[in-house]
Amino acid sequence: MTAAKITSKSEETGRRILDAALELFREEGFDGATMRDIAAKAGVATGAAYYYYPSKDAIVLAFYELSCQEMQPIIEAALARCGGLEARLRELIRVKLEYFARNRAVLRGLVKNGADPNHPLSPFSSETKSIREIDLAWFQKILIDCGVRIPRDLEPYLPEVLWLFQMGVIYFWLADESRGQSRTARLLELGAKTITGLLKLSGLPLTRPLRKVALELIEIVKGEAQ
Repeated sequence: MTAAKITSKSEETGRRILDAALELFREEGFDGATMRDIAAKAGVATGAAYYYYPSKDAIVLAFYELSCQEMQPIIEAALARCGGLEARLRELIRVKLEYFARNRAVLRGLVKNGADPNHPLSPFSSETKSIREIDLAWFQKILIDCGVRIPRDLEPYLPEVLWLFQMGVIYFWLADESRGQSRTARLLELGAKTITGLLKLSGLPLTRPLRKVALELIEIVKGEAQ
């Protein structure tokens, strides 16, 4: 057997274990599924499951990384169809909600981990930093030639502020029990409109004192205020 075939077979087994785990997480919850259960569902020995993924946390991190990778061309195509900050911001977040819809139950089971920035599965953790940086790069990109004049002092902070807005929408979406999560769709629409409107106002000389307060608030959240 060639090295390429061995690698292909290994990748196939790893993906089968990941898919089995996600199915079990949807059916039984993250805490209810065991590595033994996951291995059985994937049709591999328990030791083999541990070989590919040392823990359930490792499986979820692999899911995050795969999701990030698969979404890149989808996001790029979606943003190519729209112009202006409001439309770009709305579309960037909408794509992610649509992508994760099938695994919404899985993410709901992980919410408690997300609240602890020291937990490896938190979107704020060091383990998820590379994914977060890719996300931040997209928020930086949608600000380029977006039709809104961004004040120079506010510009460096905006990608992270928009990313935090995204996280708020996602947490709301996970708890949203309205039909088809219609409340989330409306929240995203109004939120993108409001943010764009506020940014347009922020460039006016009259709003400079308010912008100064906003920047101080951001620095407090980031832990940079003196």
